[in-house]
Amino acid sequence: MGSLLEQAIGALNGAVGDYLARTGNGLATELTLVRGGRPVRPDAASLRAAFPDAGPRLAIFVHGLMCSEDVWEFETGGDYGAMLQRDLGLCPLVLRYNSGLSIPDNGARLSALLERLLEVFPAAIERVVLIGYSMGGLVVRSACHHASVSGAAWLSRVERGVYVGTPHLGAPLERAGRVLAWALRRVDDPVTRLVATLADLRSDGIKDLGDADLRHEDRARREPRFSLRDPRHPVPLLDDFPHFLIAGSRFDDRLTRTLFGDLIVPLPSATDGRWRHDASHPIDGVAFVDRVHHVALAHDARVYEHLLRFCGDAP
Repeated sequence: MGSLLEQAIGALNGAVGDYLARTGNGLATELTLVRGGRPVRPDAASLRAAFPDAGPRLAIFVHGLMCSEDVWEFETGGDYGAMLQRDLGLCPLVLRYNSGLSIPDNGARLSALLERLLEVFPAAIERVVLIGYSMGGLVVRSACHHASVSGAAWLSRVERGVYVGTPHLGAPLERAGRVLAWALRRVDDPVTRLVATLADLRSDGIKDLGDADLRHEDRARREPRFSLRDPRHPVPLLDDFPHFLIAGSRFDDRLTRTLFGDLIVPLPSATDGRWRHDASHPIDGVAFVDRVHHVALAHDARVYEHLLRFCGDAP
């Protein structure tokens, strides 16, 4: 699944990508489209050469924390984008970005890129499907919020959003780490304070996952609080287009599924609070995949069946 070098760079950016960007380090990843493992410049000539099969209906794929576009690839080859192009005629555009930057910063960059594509993409863009995996779903939501506030034209082309394993209500593991670092700083011991300092070196992107912070003003209100959800979640899903959520779980037991979900994102967070205890009765716009861990959600045949259904239905 992709090159080990690209995977290592993706993990490095997720861990300390904000530092790499601030210091001008060449390992800092720039937000860009990727085709065949190569970055594609957002100009007419480069896009025409990279997407000779460009069509008017796009599927934008945004990966998650500490990974790259390689996370979408199946071990046997292919990915969701190629499959949706085959089955629905969607033109897949795959994003690569620095997941260590704050979610609001990446959202603003994604919004700017999509606005640019309206001007230079080889085909006139009629409809856009946004597909975000894990943190990528929050970046998508942040981009949509930024576009809504700024009046960006691309938002009117969005047909639907699909979120795969996205922590809409935040990630409890990050909030637990925040509480632990806060407690260690208050111990009158230089070693424990050093451990707390090292813990706080984790990237802005990781810290934003704790409360699913989509705006900079949300980030400023961070507290050392641990819970399964962020009760202040201030930016709801936009009403401009329909949203579809795909959640995974490794467990059959009801309580364990609720608490741990796919081992990273609890079910209530992955479903934006819409999860029913009886998953055999699905809710419109919410799908479940059993016995799957978080990373596998980005390349699972059962997830694709839900993607195909959600992207193929009339909006």
